[in-house]
Amino acid sequence: MAFFRRLKRLLTPRTYLQLKRWEFLGTALLNLLVFSFIFVYLFPTLYMLSASFMETAQLRDRNAPPYPARQVRYDYDGKERLVYQVPFGDETRELALVNPGRTSSEFIDPNNPEAGLITWEGSWRTLVGVYRFHATLDNFATILDSLRIGEMVQNTAVMALISGIGVVVSSIIVAYGFARFPLPGGNLLFYLMIATLLIPETITLIPTYFLFVRVLDWNGTWLPILLPFFFGNAVYIFLLRQNFKSIPKELEEAAVIDGAGPLRTLFSVVLPQSWPVIITVTLLHFFYIWNETRQASLYLSIRRDLAPISFGIQNYQSLGPVQNQLQASALIVMAVPVIILLISQRYFMRGVIVTGTEK
Repeated sequence: MAFFRRLKRLLTPRTYLQLKRWEFLGTALLNLLVFSFIFVYLFPTLYMLSASFMETAQLRDRNAPPYPARQVRYDYDGKERLVYQVPFGDETRELALVNPGRTSSEFIDPNNPEAGLITWEGSWRTLVGVYRFHATLDNFATILDSLRIGEMVQNTAVMALISGIGVVVSSIIVAYGFARFPLPGGNLLFYLMIATLLIPETITLIPTYFLFVRVLDWNGTWLPILLPFFFGNAVYIFLLRQNFKSIPKELEEAAVIDGAGPLRTLFSVVLPQSWPVIITVTLLHFFYIWNETRQASLYLSIRRDLAPISFGIQNYQSLGPVQNQLQASALIVMAVPVIILLISQRYFMRGVIVTGTEK
């Protein structure tokens, strides 16, 4: 503001006004460009939301609008007649089709049925229908009736709880060791652990499958999915280590002087200051478990009663490829993580900042 006040004193009122107009125009164009990119990025999600509330008949109608709608109908002679936009010269009227024909058809005016049938020359198939907004929940009702949603949500919650406790506790212990204890070759071990993130999962897929199924005979159980998390996660260890290193050592040294050991210092001094990053790690792990399909398809395909929500929905999508029901099922899977993220957004963003990701 001080810059613009000095600029206003140096320039003439007309020149200053022109600069303000250019500034307003540039800001408006920039905002328009940003919102255009946001719309393009969110368009698939918006279409998924719209299609999930559409009726199946609307998907087959090429003239239907992109939002949930139903073609207007008019009851005539005990039957429902579809209403179309019928052109008559420079005028377009909304008429209900009574007797369709190849070259001419008969319509009735819903607003003036006493006038009788109206003959229109032309192919009625070229006409565009009259649509009104109409959203239906039948797609969601079909999914809830076809799938054991409650059981799959319960399975996912149990898996997330058990594996979440294991991965958070183990990652905290390993990250604290990397952050505070001078291990021989500690930096090298840390870099090697980070390098494991570069290994594609397809390389380790066959060896781990052979170990869990052929050697340990864990097929059809949660063990192949849950047990690896009890050895930590490289991403979570990195985030936690960055946060632990940002905590002043003087606080821990004071606790040591008072007689606290390493574990007492960790739980009494370090962790109370690390709740944002711990919540962030917990949320990231929950989102991973909620969307888990690859491991579940490998080890739980013979035990559908143990299947998590994402795997169950994926199976349903492969059996009933109806577009609106596919979108509705995808919306069910996506809704819970989005709601949880919105509720815990403050803690999540604070955790991202304190871990040094934005630095």
